Amino acid sequence: MKPTEHTPLELAKGMERFAGVDTWVFDLDNTLYPFGSPLWPQIDQRITAFFTGTFGLDGLSARALQKHYYERYGTSLRGLMVEDGIQPESFLEFVHDIDRTSLLPNQPLAAAIAALPGRKLILTNGSHNHALRTCEALGIDHLFDGMFDIVASDMVPKPEAGIYERFFDKHSVDPARAAMFEDLSQNLLVPHQRGMATVLVVERHADLIHPPHVDFTTPDLVGFLQGLRKQASIPGV
Repeated sequence: MKPTEHTPLELAKGMERFAGVDTWVFDLDNTLYPFGSPLWPQIDQRITAFFTGTFGLDGLSARALQKHYYERYGTSLRGLMVEDGIQPESFLEFVHDIDRTSLLPNQPLAAAIAALPGRKLILTNGSHNHALRTCEALGIDHLFDGMFDIVASDMVPKPEAGIYERFFDKHSVDPARAAMFEDLSQNLLVPHQRGMATVLVVERHADLIHPPHVDFTTPDLVGFLQGLRKQASIPGV
């Protein structure tokens, strides 16, 4: 693990990592909207409610089973499919039926993403509908050239290596010319191995340290993207 505090010169040199990037890949939850937003807690509660209703469990038992499936299979949905034969459509519709009124159009984020040269894509373990509706609430849906969701990955979640290969193939992504922004460190390991520039988006006041497969860590996605314009030699930015 290494600290992410850099001198201005070191930061400027590091930002050169993005000079050849022409494809910008973003996770959705806790990445395009910040930590502390009520969206993910709502989804998490809906997942627990799905377990409660499906298996007739009390809240604590449902939560324990949900956590067990998540830890073993990467997502609760994958566990439900493998262990219990649950059809994914009903699960995805139920857990993403949430209140998004807390999200307001984020004009600085929209401007920062729009200023990036090349394509912008979303790679999420959520559903396409959830990604679209969330981006609509943020006022950024028109900025993305494609969304690769859990259905496109055949219900197998990040960080499984094959998912990234399928994503690269579907959207003709050259990972050596791409960057990825994520809130989960483990989801950046394969992208780093394949040559992508990797940025971990963390909570404010989090300890800004990162493992070797994370090139940069930031608690401020908008500020980081704005910094690319100021400090990196990116054509067109």
